[in-house]
Amino acid sequence: MERYIGLMSGTSLDGVDGVLAEFSGSRCTVTHYQSAELPPDLRAELLSLNRSGPDELHRAALAANALARIYAQVVRALLAASDLPAQTIRAVGAHGQTVRHRPGQYDGTGYTLQLNSPALLAELTGITVVADLRSRDVAAGGQGAPLVPAFHQQVFGRPGQETLVLNIGGISNLSVLAADGSVLGFDCGPGNALMDGWCQRHMGQPFDHAGAWAASGQVIPALLQRLQAEPFLHQPPPKSTGRDLFNLDWLAAKLEGYADLAPQDVQATLTEFTALVCAASAQSHGPHSDLLLVCGGGAFNQHLMARLQALLPTLKVQASGSYGLPAQQVEAAAFAWLARQALLGAPGNLPSVTGARGARVLGAIYPA
Repeated sequence: MERYIGLMSGTSLDGVDGVLAEFSGSRCTVTHYQSAELPPDLRAELLSLNRSGPDELHRAALAANALARIYAQVVRALLAASDLPAQTIRAVGAHGQTVRHRPGQYDGTGYTLQLNSPALLAELTGITVVADLRSRDVAAGGQGAPLVPAFHQQVFGRPGQETLVLNIGGISNLSVLAADGSVLGFDCGPGNALMDGWCQRHMGQPFDHAGAWAASGQVIPALLQRLQAEPFLHQPPPKSTGRDLFNLDWLAAKLEGYADLAPQDVQATLTEFTALVCAASAQSHGPHSDLLLVCGGGAFNQHLMARLQALLPTLKVQASGSYGLPAQQVEAAAFAWLARQALLGAPGNLPSVTGARGARVLGAIYPA
């Protein structure tokens, strides 16, 4: 049995999730979970760094250090909760915070950039850190994302039955776990990013709690049609995206020509947009499934979950906790698994998902 810690701070920027996971063979068991909110000033800086701006390199380096300190705080909380010394943990898988994601663009290779300070994290925790988990896949011609479908297969795969796993973070991504053991995965489009951003702007709240604000509004059909015309949504996999595309500037362009829209009606439309994007992906790529497991923060949006179930009446739509791993723990556990793969010298990507030229060992290792 080996112990790893996985850390995740996703596109939604709602905080850091951390798990302590035990691995025995191919079995993964999460024994402890901790989280930490991002301070408002750091959250604002990370959002700002998604765009070009003054003194970016300096600001990004300091933001990475600040994020590493929060990561270390979550690691210490996990060790305290489990009453384990740092020496019993093989490694920490620290994804970092994605601020740019442009695979294949500009020069034929492109890049993906996650802010992180893994050397500082190793110093602060005394534990080996595995970071920079996406760039090798991009160098091999892949999208660098999503990386979680291989882990989804291990945890949620059902032999002889097709299962769909939908992660709704800032961006939504779907894993299709086929009955024959093959795996397909890709980014569907926006998850919480647009809904959260609109809620923050008009309600001063970090997110629409349970989707109640969206549920109070009315969907605007013409706006919804304009949102659905986005070319990315109609591209075939492999594909990935991020705040580089789906952000409030993108939304502002779609809102041009509309006047005096009620903010709650826009929120209702954005929620319906996310639900339709995810449902269309499930229908197109998982036609033989009877089960859609939802993880990530979107699983707690009751209005969104109800819309998914209404749009997918032949599927059982459930939060992943019903099948062994709570929704908020799945991605952090996946990065614990990816850290283990790196230390084993085993591939972490799936070319069928990312489009890379082959399986690759992912991550840079910073020894304790």
